[in-house]
Amino acid sequence: MAEAELQTFTSIMDALVRISTNMKSMERELHCPVCDEMVKQPVLLPCLHSVCLLCAAEVLVQKGYPPPDLPPEPHSPASTPNTRSPRQPRRPTPRTPDHLDRVLRTACGTCPGRRRKDAPPPMLFPCPSCQRDVELGERGLSDCLRNLTLERIVERYRHTLSLGSIAITCGFCKPPQALEATKGCADCKSNFCNECFKLYHPWGTPRAQHEHILPTNNFRPKVLTCTDHEQEKMQWFCYNCQKLLCALCKLRRVHHSHKVLPVAQAYQTLKDTLNKEVNYILANQETIQNQITQLEAAIRQMEANSSVALQQLTRCIRELGAAVGERQGAMAVALEGTRSKRGELLSAQVSERRGLLEQAGLMVFTQEMLKETDQPCFVQAARVTHNRLMKAIEHLQCFSLSADTSFRHFHLDATKEIKVIKSVTFIQAPLAPVIDTQKTLAYDQLFLCWRLPQDSAPAWHFSVEYQRRTGATGAMWGGTRSPNASLSWQRLNEVKGTNAVVEQLLMDSVYVLRVRGCNKAGFGEYSEEVYLHTPPAPVLSFSLDSRWGLHADRLALGKGLTYARSVPGLSLLRTADRMLTSCHLTSDLLVGDVAVTQGRHYWVCSVEAGTYLVKVGVGQEIKLQEWFHLPQDMASPRCDPDSGHDSEAEDGQDSPSLCFLTMGMGKILIPHGQGQKFDCSRQSHGGKQLTAPLPPRLGVCLDCDRGRVTFYDAHSLRVIWEGLVDCSAPVCPAFCFFGGGALQLQDLVANRIIEEPPPRRVTIQTCANKSKH
Repeated sequence: MAEAELQTFTSIMDALVRISTNMKSMERELHCPVCDEMVKQPVLLPCLHSVCLLCAAEVLVQKGYPPPDLPPEPHSPASTPNTRSPRQPRRPTPRTPDHLDRVLRTACGTCPGRRRKDAPPPMLFPCPSCQRDVELGERGLSDCLRNLTLERIVERYRHTLSLGSIAITCGFCKPPQALEATKGCADCKSNFCNECFKLYHPWGTPRAQHEHILPTNNFRPKVLTCTDHEQEKMQWFCYNCQKLLCALCKLRRVHHSHKVLPVAQAYQTLKDTLNKEVNYILANQETIQNQITQLEAAIRQMEANSSVALQQLTRCIRELGAAVGERQGAMAVALEGTRSKRGELLSAQVSERRGLLEQAGLMVFTQEMLKETDQPCFVQAARVTHNRLMKAIEHLQCFSLSADTSFRHFHLDATKEIKVIKSVTFIQAPLAPVIDTQKTLAYDQLFLCWRLPQDSAPAWHFSVEYQRRTGATGAMWGGTRSPNASLSWQRLNEVKGTNAVVEQLLMDSVYVLRVRGCNKAGFGEYSEEVYLHTPPAPVLSFSLDSRWGLHADRLALGKGLTYARSVPGLSLLRTADRMLTSCHLTSDLLVGDVAVTQGRHYWVCSVEAGTYLVKVGVGQEIKLQEWFHLPQDMASPRCDPDSGHDSEAEDGQDSPSLCFLTMGMGKILIPHGQGQKFDCSRQSHGGKQLTAPLPPRLGVCLDCDRGRVTFYDAHSLRVIWEGLVDCSAPVCPAFCFFGGGALQLQDLVANRIIEEPPPRRVTIQTCANKSKH
């Protein structure tokens, strides 16, 4: 029996130690981020982080807000037994007319989003957990609910750690014989021993129905009540606002169209979600442990790498110091050599001057020579002395130092070097490149262009990454990530230059691209992701056909036959000079040099914003030839500018042989009728005629199988208009000019020369070399 009792006691103690260890491990979750101590009366901020009520009040006071009215935290009943009989029931607070008026006013409220003119600005609380300012509302902390769940967890944590070592005394026993409290009353907010609890909660009274709990020093409300409506329980949860609501708050207009759930349903849903998340984490404990092992290994590797980097830093600084010392020695040697040479010159000059003194050797020698009476011998010997004296007299009359005594050009100016040394830092990886959205496009291939910021370190090469996003119609330029997007990126490694081409892509798909640079320090940060939408059909490559007898005085084609400009001809100017009231403009037609009969095809062109009037579209080659040989003017019903497409006899047919979209003066005239599709959001203020702004690049998609032509904004692939065309005969692209204007076909990305400009080499020849030539 003793052994069984010992085993039972041991198992109980092990369980208590295990529970105590688990509770201690979550202690950091119970700390207030402001005071870094166990939370007391925690309130829930709008950002869903909890802080102590007193800490939040102190922070607001430090920011200059007035001290908030904090709710009291009673530790005794509202009316103690000494002042009221325990059998006397506690009366609820009467609802005065002012109270009812305030409840109705807050329940009905005013228009959502409208704030009273005299209302103070909302309080901003700097949340230390999310590191941002959180708007508390007009009433500050009074709008924040208490986190009762966190309070209960803290209480259980304290009780588990204490294990009954700290006794709580009864609050109503007469000292000094106060007994240990055995119960606590959640309604009276006080602790009682058994006798006092029976005395103050007698049977047959409302107090007997009070909820008794374990003894505690921190009483809290039994249920959450609304901060706007007193004694109203939180019975609803707004899914859109992520807030608890009472029955009166639910009636507000701001929640009229929101998804509001009963709190029981929200409780069960959130609890099931938490259980699934906890079960998933518990089922992947091995994965977590492996990741912890990898992180610990990474920490050790980081420490080792930092030691190697420190050694390399010390070696580089030592080499730098050695180089500076070596340079100092070489410059000191040069300085010493110059000083010695100048000293020798000045010393020789001093010796020469000393020879000119009266008692010096040259003067004495000359005086002795003057005593010579033999004339031939004197003349023979005195010539050398004469030259020496003449030279001495010349130096005496024009005295100057034979060497410069200053060493100004030997002074060292190390300002630049000091500045460089002070700016010496570790090698930096390139900064995030900036995508050039004006040059980046998706056509037959994806062309991506970027540049490095001005203060970025140079990059040896770049890495371009791209991936296809599902839900192509939902993501455009600047779109958000799709939740079901794949996480695998395809890469173009070691890209030289600042542009790249991505090939072999799917049609009518959205691709997201990013790029980063690399140098000796490794890879830098990624650029912002850009989204490109590939064309809805294969790209049709063609040029403008110059064989149809162009009017040379009105139309001019570029060198590559992808650019055309229309200018008023001399005949038009003469006509305008004769006509004072009106003028007929002739049409100039251009067609592509290809014709298609089946499949889907896509091409892009750009119309200059200053173009007077131009039609872009497709047509049957035979009909276009008829139109070209029989040109019509603007007054002809075949070229009605209000129709947007050719309106000859085929208007009565199911599909016309010509389909054009009219544009000019920076706008597109969208046709109406025949059930064509168009963007209704571009309707003009008049309500009758539809117009749209002229996009920088206009895309045209011809579907021969369906007999439809769709016009796009080539930048975003937004549909502008869709029309019908008869594809029973060969169809080719066509362009028609009325007046002055210009048009440019989009060049294929594959035809672009993606090369960096060669480095500039400058050869400087000396004057001697030039003189030889």
